[in-house]
Amino acid sequence: MSTGELLSSEPSELKFPFELKKQISCSLQLSNKTDNYVAFKVKTTNPKKYCVRPNTGVVLPRSTCDVIVTMQAQKEAPPDMQCRDKFLLQSVKVNDGLTANDITAEMFNKEAGNVVEECKLKVVYISPPSTAQEGSEEGPSPGVSFSDGKHANAAEFASGARTFTEGLEAQEISSEEKALMTKLTEEKNKAIQQSNKLRHELDLFKREGSKSGGGVSFMFVMLIGLLGIVMGYIMKKW
Repeated sequence: MSTGELLSSEPSELKFPFELKKQISCSLQLSNKTDNYVAFKVKTTNPKKYCVRPNTGVVLPRSTCDVIVTMQAQKEAPPDMQCRDKFLLQSVKVNDGLTANDITAEMFNKEAGNVVEECKLKVVYISPPSTAQEGSEEGPSPGVSFSDGKHANAAEFASGARTFTEGLEAQEISSEEKALMTKLTEEKNKAIQQSNKLRHELDLFKREGSKSGGGVSFMFVMLIGLLGIVMGYIMKKW
């Protein structure tokens, strides 16, 4: 707090959270410490850079008045974030009932014999929190790079590649098994057909043998052996 005999100002410095290309404001509260009407005027060393509302006014006895100081958007930051701009708060006792519209520049003229109290205020720039530091504190989500929201990290890429390759291999194995199953099924069907044919011929031989009353012929024995080989082949495949 900056204190004078007439007015006190809070805070004692004008602090701006500096950001490029952004208009920034801060407030200043003036308190009348007397039982008199006090007129004030706010000046700055860089009037094109700042806008003060109100820049003149009257503070009633034991009352306060808020002043808003707005810094225009800046295209570049000063070296080391140090600002040399300053403000000057002038205050003077005036007649009771005086309004802001009655204030004139002559009231703050010391050469005219007026008792003018002055208080200097510095401008301080505050660096905003770094977005990079904020990101490091919170930490990125696991396994995800958020550089452009499109790219996964190397571990995810490798894992995806393995999964894709394994999927292709599984598809190839499945196709081979399917082809083998088809081939075996065809062979089985052929073997069954051949077995049925042999059974039919065997039945014919049996009937012919019973009619003739003879024993089992050599051809009958060969057919039985051949039928056994075919059945063995079928069982081996399955």
